[in-house]
Amino acid sequence: MNINESPDPRSSMWAWIAYSLRFHRMQRGLTGDSVGKLLNCARSSISRLENGEAKLDEKQAAILDGAWHTGSHFSIMVWYARQGHDPTWFKNFTEFEARAERVHSYDGQLIPALFQTPGYARALLEAGRNQDVEEDLKKRLARQKVLDSNNPPELWVLLSESAIDIPVGGADVMREQLAYLLELSRRPNVFLRIVPKSAGAHEGLDGPFKIITVKQGEVGFVEAPNGGRLVLEAAEVRGLKLRFDRIGAVALPVESSRRLIEQLMESFT
Repeated sequence: MNINESPDPRSSMWAWIAYSLRFHRMQRGLTGDSVGKLLNCARSSISRLENGEAKLDEKQAAILDGAWHTGSHFSIMVWYARQGHDPTWFKNFTEFEARAERVHSYDGQLIPALFQTPGYARALLEAGRNQDVEEDLKKRLARQKVLDSNNPPELWVLLSESAIDIPVGGADVMREQLAYLLELSRRPNVFLRIVPKSAGAHEGLDGPFKIITVKQGEVGFVEAPNGGRLVLEAAEVRGLKLRFDRIGAVALPVESSRRLIEQLMESFT
């Protein structure tokens, strides 16, 4: 897609909003600069809204509706977009992941995809009854290329103890997987800490999430059954960062986390 074009409006409600913003701007003969002044943001921000890299918020929608007399058109679309699942979430997420400078993540049940061995990933895909396990495995492992790039991102990983003691794929697969976690944890750009079961109740029990830092800013990602959603609003991203810090407060230090992983490796015999 040309970066100056809007996404296919049929692909999601957010894509329809991006398309509509561009359509209404052009119908009125307005430039990106003029709409930027209206919304108190830069022209580049309008470009990002129109090509789907950013999402219109409620305040911006209300300003457009008032200035363009649209009968709450944008406000209603934003409301509906926030209620539903975005079918393009995974494509958008992997694009941000590939450009990441830094990733903060918490996972409570599974080892994150970037850290999975082929055997572990295959066992998950087979359990999920994927129709094309080999193709999906190839795509998942391809995402890990970012780990070995010339300038790999910093990875700040909080992982529940529950995620590393479930025998996914059997004992041999888990020993290999835990050994790989140990190897990754010794890389200078990886900071892996385990949240022990003894921590009891904590905010991570609400579900996994990630915060990805790219050159242009930060985005969040919240997982849900059969999908997830990107979080682009700054206030909500800040909330996820605070949540990460509070979970981190009950996690083991790095060296203690390695020792726990080693102990669990011995249990898979």
